[in-house]
Amino acid sequence: MQQAEIGIIGGSGLYAMPGLTEVREVRVETPFGDPSDAFILGNLEGRKVAFLARHGRGHRILPSELNFRANIYAMKALGVERILSVSAVGSLKEEHKPTDFVIPDQFIDRTFHRVSTFFGEGIVGHVAFGDPVCATVAKTAAEACAAQNVVGKQGGTYVCMEGPQFSTRAESNLYRSWGADVIGMTNLQEAKLAREAEICYATIAMVTDYDCWHEGHDDVTVDQIVAVLHQNATNAALVVKSAVAAMPAERNCACASALKYAILTDRAAIPAETKKKLDLIFGKYLNEGAKA
Repeated sequence: MQQAEIGIIGGSGLYAMPGLTEVREVRVETPFGDPSDAFILGNLEGRKVAFLARHGRGHRILPSELNFRANIYAMKALGVERILSVSAVGSLKEEHKPTDFVIPDQFIDRTFHRVSTFFGEGIVGHVAFGDPVCATVAKTAAEACAAQNVVGKQGGTYVCMEGPQFSTRAESNLYRSWGADVIGMTNLQEAKLAREAEICYATIAMVTDYDCWHEGHDDVTVDQIVAVLHQNATNAALVVKSAVAAMPAERNCACASALKYAILTDRAAIPAETKKKLDLIFGKYLNEGAKA
């Protein structure tokens, strides 16, 4: 039985989802260990949703420590078909001001300590990732920003860095020379794994401040950043609520069949333990009679 159709991953500042009714908390076991926290299930605007605090309640998990596979696997286990992610980012362009939202459509990977695939352990595959976010979810999020009078710019490039330290000024200027828009530490692995799990994914990147390239960066105080975080969280809750209400009921995008031609391994060569472990993700393509 599907327990949720839309997943919400809350980042820095958004640790709960206001407006949920019929709320219940569930813990999901996965073959990859524990997700970041228990999932909060409920109804939002008439839709079944599952909310997860990315860094755990109390913000206790570093970006590099996040169990991305467990988080996305658990979403799949709950029946989630679309994920709307929310995260705090730094701005790499003057036009993206603090409290603005950006809905990126591209990523650049600058991480190096993270597992970001369900493949392995005897099964090899490659999914298309040229367009790493679901256009339908991204468009819905951008329209929700407009509906709530929040600046929400659709399109742009998100640099995903390892952290937990912020960029050096040289790195920040390098990313700007690439034409990147915002920088954060979490969303790329989620997008990769969601694609492999055939879950639609898009992110709302909430600008907290300008990255260190900006001449006014060093003058920003902690109090100012906290104030922006609070404003972003308030706006994000409104935007997410509006996006959930407007999300199309049917999925007509390619996300739902991303694995159709991805698996290269001869089905007979896949270890039984791996088949069992990954049945939720790959099962429908590993059954007898499926093409190798």
